[in-house]
Amino acid sequence: MPTYVNPDKCDGCKALDRPACHHICPTDLMVLDKALGKAYNREPDQCWECYACVKVCPQTAIDMRGYADVVPLGASLAPLRGTDSIMWTVKFRDGQTKRFKYPIRTTAWGSIEPQKYSPTPGSEELKNQLLCGEPKWLMVDQLPVLSKN
Repeated sequence: MPTYVNPDKCDGCKALDRPACHHICPTDLMVLDKALGKAYNREPDQCWECYACVKVCPQTAIDMRGYADVVPLGASLAPLRGTDSIMWTVKFRDGQTKRFKYPIRTTAWGSIEPQKYSPTPGSEELKNQLLCGEPKWLMVDQLPVLSKN
């Protein structure tokens, strides 16, 4: 089920040039209504249900409509994003509440060196259609080519 924005909580991320949900949505569905200053999902039917917008919203203004088997009527599931984890709060129909943490990252910020094992490509390698280190990571000497017969 797609996400929806609670207009009472949404402030349109006034401190940013555009809302955080707009920035993170992989399908560009979250947009800002400039007249109201509130974000909304412009095409709910196209939502991938990745819930990236729900997790990134600093005001917790975006909620998700849970499926009946996961979140039955009367229950809810809400994330609260921190700097190193997301705290999920599950409220069951019987009133019971459970919380659990899910880490956002497993490595320290700035610790990843993406080009550590790959040399800087030369000008000829930049014209090549291969991806960086492709034969090496596929464990072949060279990739097959189509014959021109």
